[in-house]
Amino acid sequence: MHYYSLTNPSEKTNFATAVVNGIAPDRGLYFPESIPKLPEDFVASIEELDIQEMATIAMLPYVEGDIPRDELERIIRNTLDFDFPVVPISDHIGSLELFHGPTLAFKDVGARFMAQSLGYFNAQKSSQNVTVLVATSGDTGGAVANGFLGVEGIDVVILYPKGKVSKVQELQLTTLGQNITALEIDGVFDDCQDMVKTAFLDKEITSKRKLTSANSINVARWLPQMLYYFIAYRALASRKQPIVFSVPSGNFGNICAGMMAQQMGLPIDHFIACTNVNDAVPTYLETGKYNAVNTTPTISNAMDVGDPSNFVRIQKIYGNQFDKLSAHLSGYRFTDEATRAAMKEIHNNSGYIADPHGAVGYLGLKEYLNDHPGKYGVFLETAHPVKFLDTVEETLATKVALPSRIQTLFNKEQKSIPITNYSDLKAYLLA
Repeated sequence: MHYYSLTNPSEKTNFATAVVNGIAPDRGLYFPESIPKLPEDFVASIEELDIQEMATIAMLPYVEGDIPRDELERIIRNTLDFDFPVVPISDHIGSLELFHGPTLAFKDVGARFMAQSLGYFNAQKSSQNVTVLVATSGDTGGAVANGFLGVEGIDVVILYPKGKVSKVQELQLTTLGQNITALEIDGVFDDCQDMVKTAFLDKEITSKRKLTSANSINVARWLPQMLYYFIAYRALASRKQPIVFSVPSGNFGNICAGMMAQQMGLPIDHFIACTNVNDAVPTYLETGKYNAVNTTPTISNAMDVGDPSNFVRIQKIYGNQFDKLSAHLSGYRFTDEATRAAMKEIHNNSGYIADPHGAVGYLGLKEYLNDHPGKYGVFLETAHPVKFLDTVEETLATKVALPSRIQTLFNKEQKSIPITNYSDLKAYLLA
């Protein structure tokens, strides 16, 4: 499989190089040269496949020529070694829980797959250390830090916005040490992301450090996220109903991966992109015009993204044709007030505790199903509610039990380096 830059299609490379480079030399995102189709009998026999075999079939075409099948099977075993249950919320709505991994967030899948892949590539040749440079609005940093912790030949540098991630999220990226360094940025997530992209084009840095990105702009972080859509569809296939996925969306890598699964042949009926007030994509779906917005902090902080990087990939999937895209994607935005009300509604009706991001996904799904009855809707619960403990406990007036892996974090020393601007980041990377 070859990958090309969405900025300049003549910039082509293989999977391994796309992973190691992170983004193309022209700053464009890599995209597969073609979207492979699933085997003819795949969907009909999906319930007979075990999860590991199903995931291997789905991912193999994307790594062909760079990762042999037996090695891919090992990577997938190490990536998907926890549960992805669909929990019933009502007769026609379920919650796909993606928080049963080591850092209690959906990003464990992409981060672990990428760490395993990069570790494999490094083992194949003796080369300089690789620095994984990543911006986080909350969950990415912890997942990447955990996935790469102790991986030989790889240093991880995480940029996070000061005061705009939850306490648990901050602990997950500032307490590990070893090959993990956290940089506390005086700004918002978009500032962090812009610094990362700028560093990749800075020849003074790249001449001394081999950089790669572990944000969802990296194909090895982005594409494996399609796997839990396969897992959810497999669990729900016996319902014989059209399946709709509602995805709380920030940088739009998660929903974009699901759309890739749909284009491969997984019969997903529709996608719903749900945002908080950082609503560039819902506005685009209403007007046909895309404009980035200034980032506004919210209680669903992992979605506080004003200019989602992966939306260009979504546009590419549908040939940059608005009519085709809008036929497959609906968009909704919700305020913090509506989000809190949804958390209470879910809890009062079913006893289920949703985090703020899952609640946003629930709201969009509910609106869509009101106009499209007869379908089964799944909203993605992207993080354990404990990661937003203050918001959840205050909103629901209840206590959330701390998982043991979270309790231990509060006894560890936090270490981070304050960064004011790009010059500070550059000085750190060159030091």
